[in-house]
This record gives sequence, C-alpha cells and structure tokens, in this order.
Amino acid sequence: MNQRPIIALDFSSWQEVETFMQRFPEDEKLFVKIGMELFYQEGPVIVRWLKDAGHDVFLDLKLHDIPNTVEKAMQGLAKLGVDLTCVHAAGGVRMMEAAMRGLNAGTPEGKKRPLLLAITQLTSTSEEEMHQDQLIEVPLEESVIHYANCAKKAGLDGVVSSALEVQAIKQQAGDNFVCLTPGIRPEGTVAGDQTRIVTPAQAKEIGSTFIVVGRPITQAQDPYQAYQTIKAEWSQSNEY
Repeated sequence: MNQRPIIALDFSSWQEVETFMQRFPEDEKLFVKIGMELFYQEGPVIVRWLKDAGHDVFLDLKLHDIPNTVEKAMQGLAKLGVDLTCVHAAGGVRMMEAAMRGLNAGTPEGKKRPLLLAITQLTSTSEEEMHQDQLIEVPLEESVIHYANCAKKAGLDGVVSSALEVQAIKQQAGDNFVCLTPGIRPEGTVAGDQTRIVTPAQAKEIGSTFIVVGRPITQAQDPYQAYQTIKAEWSQSNEY
C-alpha cells in the first residue's frame, strides 16, 4: 500500500503549481498527478521539473487512439521518467498491448518502466449516464470488471476505478493487480463533479493500492495540513 496519497495538480499553469508547492516543506517528497489541463499548457518541462525536485509523478493523459499512435506516444512519455501513466480501457486489448510495448521500448536502459493502468469508468460517470451516453446496458460494476479483465489480458499493471469496484476487481484479477482510485473525499468535504466517492479510510479498508486527492488538498486553506490529515487517515496501519 502506498503510504502517500497522490495529489492531483489540477492547475493550468506552472506558476500556480510553484505557488502551491511552496506551501509544503522543501524536503517533503510528494506523489503528484499531472493531468491534461496542466500538461497541455506547460508540456514535458513541468514533468522534468517535478522529477528533478524528487517527486514521483503520475502522468494522467488517458491515451485513447489507434494502437500505433498510442504505442509511439507511450514510447515518448516513457523517456520523461514518470512513475505511472494510463490509457482508456475502451481503446481495446490491442491498443493496451501497444501502449505497453511503447513504454517498454521507451524506458531508458537501467530505469524502471512506469506502471501502466487502464481507465475503466470515470468516477464522474453514473450508471444512468453510462447506459444513456455509452449505450452500455450491463450494470456499471460489470462494465468496470470487464475492462479490468481486458487490461489484465493486455499485460497492464492495473486499472483506475472507483474504490467501490476494487474488491470485485481484485476477486477477478488478483490481489497484486493495482487499483488506483480517484474520487476520494474526506468526511465533510464537497463531492464536486464526482458521483462515486469514498473517504480515505474507506478506500484503505476496501483495498485500493493508490488514492488520488485533488481539491480537498489543493483548495484547502492550509494544503499541507490537509495533506497530512489525509495521509494519516490513508496510511494508518498499512504497509507499502
């Protein structure tokens, strides 16, 4: 179990990130997520800056394209030295296999390949929306488990899903299959645009491997104190 929650750096500029990071002790090594909003504004240089500072990075670009394009993109992303990245499971098994080939080919010799996860269903997606917008008629959990099985078949390390589906995924894919869960909200905080949410303590009990926390930390009056509180709740009695 990773003892650090992953902080979602959902900012639109390097300056905002730098201002936010200054509110943490310089020697506090974080695990952070860079999503599309930040990466598309600042590019690979923001990743290198965070890695040079000693932080771990989840590069969350959710690739979803034809296999050849995804393979070449992953080959380039692997050279950035990120620790974790992802694709959409909806791209299919061949696309996910291509993504893994690209990561393996692009990882510098002597370096560890980034973990590769597949997005199942977004935690902002309700079962009703999945039925109406995606024309997927099975229950949401069944869709998530199907995507997880496809990811495992393609050789990926795990999936991104709501914590609500983690137990069912691990029953199918095994305890070592990584389950990263966004949609984490401490007690008393606003859900925002998330619909399938749990607390850090609930995610811990359910068996999530990693949790991602954004606004409860980034928009807190004291981000470092909020981080420490969530970290304590998440890491209590767990071992990495």
